[in-house]
Amino acid sequence: MAGADTPGSGTAGEAAGYLAQAVALAVRSVGSAGGPFGALVVAPDGRVFEGTNRVTATNDPTAHAEVVAIRRACSELGSFELSGCVLYSSCEPCPLCLSAALWARLDRVYYAADRHDAARAGFDDAAFHDYIRGGGNASLLPVEQVEVPGSGEPFRSWAALATRTEY
Repeated sequence: MAGADTPGSGTAGEAAGYLAQAVALAVRSVGSAGGPFGALVVAPDGRVFEGTNRVTATNDPTAHAEVVAIRRACSELGSFELSGCVLYSSCEPCPLCLSAALWARLDRVYYAADRHDAARAGFDDAAFHDYIRGGGNASLLPVEQVEVPGSGEPFRSWAALATRTEY
């Protein structure tokens, strides 16, 4: 865990500084065919891993700034989990980015602008937030389980694998 005196620990003054960097990164992203979002993952040792929104530049709907920063941090740190790290985002994470932060086991997330600021600029993810909470339009993305024989076999195989990496 990041401590109070550890780089990236998330103190109030430190958060403002990293958020200012994320906002500047987002502005630069706009000028390089990216979306107006920037994010930083800061490791306990002070290393900073940047990400910008590359959705339209790479035709990848998952290439949000936070996801790009998380991927970079995981790759360079050689780990799929980022406990001890803090995510700083120029904007409130969408459900995709928040899920990625949870799966990465980040210690904390700070953001500058909120989802309403993003919506005013044409990036309205309110329907996704509503859908995740269960109060949205279910026809947005119908999801249905269909039972098939052997559907539990991958999990039985995983449980029996002595060399598996827990996560």
